[in-house]
Amino acid sequence: MTPKTQLDDLHLLIKLLPPELQTSLALEAQGELLEIVLDLGRVPQARYPDAALNLSNRPVTRKDLDTVIGAVGEFGADNRAGIEGTLHRISAIRNRRGEIVGLTLRVGRAVFGTIDLIRDLVESGKSLLLLGRPGVGKTTKLREVARVLADDFGKRVIVIDTSNEIAGDGDVPHPAIGSARRMMVAHPDRQHAVMIEAVENHMPEVIIVDEIGTATEAMAARTIAERGVQLIGTAHGNVLENLVLNPTLSDLVGGVQTVTLSDEEARLRGTQKTVSERKAPPTFDIVVEITGRDEVVVHPDTAQAVDAILSGIQPKGVHRRAAGAVQAPVPPIEPEVAVGMAKDVLSIRSEQQRPVRIYAYALSRDSVERVIRDLRLEARTVRYPDQADLVVTLRAREDDASLQRIVQATHVPVHSVKKNTTAQIRQLLRNLFHVVRADKQDEVGEMVRETERAVQQVKAEGVVAELAPRPAALRQMQHRIVTRHGLVAESIGSEPNRHLVIYSM
Repeated sequence: MTPKTQLDDLHLLIKLLPPELQTSLALEAQGELLEIVLDLGRVPQARYPDAALNLSNRPVTRKDLDTVIGAVGEFGADNRAGIEGTLHRISAIRNRRGEIVGLTLRVGRAVFGTIDLIRDLVESGKSLLLLGRPGVGKTTKLREVARVLADDFGKRVIVIDTSNEIAGDGDVPHPAIGSARRMMVAHPDRQHAVMIEAVENHMPEVIIVDEIGTATEAMAARTIAERGVQLIGTAHGNVLENLVLNPTLSDLVGGVQTVTLSDEEARLRGTQKTVSERKAPPTFDIVVEITGRDEVVVHPDTAQAVDAILSGIQPKGVHRRAAGAVQAPVPPIEPEVAVGMAKDVLSIRSEQQRPVRIYAYALSRDSVERVIRDLRLEARTVRYPDQADLVVTLRAREDDASLQRIVQATHVPVHSVKKNTTAQIRQLLRNLFHVVRADKQDEVGEMVRETERAVQQVKAEGVVAELAPRPAALRQMQHRIVTRHGLVAESIGSEPNRHLVIYSM
């Protein structure tokens, strides 16, 4: 890891305080100071990452506040002010009459080495969203991202700087952003407009924006990403799930729509009729949850992670820590991966050591081949039934005389769908080949281990074993495992607590 260094000009911020508080603060450790809080009628405090220290036993007076206000000057429409040439921020709290009754003096630092954990992601050219609680260092990381991309990689970088939060107060940007250009945003309500203006007028390769917090800003972010510009920003929320559940900002990660399924589709999926689905590709390709100043969780494929959340599964991000080895980023996982197969299909593969051969009877062979490719199955279609290991057909054609003759001659199993659609063929082959989403592999592995343990217990002790509740698709897999061991399984209970009971014959 690159050693971290920082520039903070802290003495310029402390100089704003009344003399008594300057003296008190000089006695405290200043390296980790986050902010100084002055509230009328309360004792002043210096706040650190893990503590808050009183700077005086005397409550703050209006004179104390006026001393700071006089040194700072005019506050903007967002009740913020700054010190020219620094990254410090002074924010005001007003009463109902508009009078200032509290001040927060936030320490702004240019810290170098803060993006080592995510530098490879920044360099990838993909759009990157940072999440994390206030004070965890999101804005600090944005400054270094701007400097690294502009200076080290020579990219055209524009920082959208609302309230001069990123590049400091004054007309000249702080050196912390390197040669990146800065577009000021006078009022927070204008941030989305300046974002679009930057793309239309200044031809950036990268746009950096802090605190995307409104629907219009989310729309502007999508517009930027769709124009091929790398977008790196922060948003309100600690973890990805916060964004998915936030109706204002969910568009940043693809948005959420409610879909009403037909009875048949709901049965095939094993879900309720009304489900939530992602409605569009995410604006940001990668999401990083900043859990600490030296620890992050990376979701390298936002779309996959959001789909997992909407399916009720906790997405498993890649943990990276500054201490010790850093786990390398994983490539985006394919949407679906075959991790197991039904007993009859498994037997075919193990005995013949070749792909499973499928004959499509009264079904579109092209549709079957497309599904095989999409699911990456160890299978292929064949032209003649006597070459097949199994037959797929329409439910309405199962009793056809010609199909019956095929079955009698070849003894191959027949599997059917109700309609000749890609969706139903996909669901059928998923079930036959035990295809599950990659983000469910851990759940599948746990299910298999639990079922195998229960089977061994029933065989050894002759007892009845109850399994944990599982979705319908996983219960089907459990049934096959139990049957393979010569035992009997029965599903009992109602969703979502429906589960299997295993007993011997």
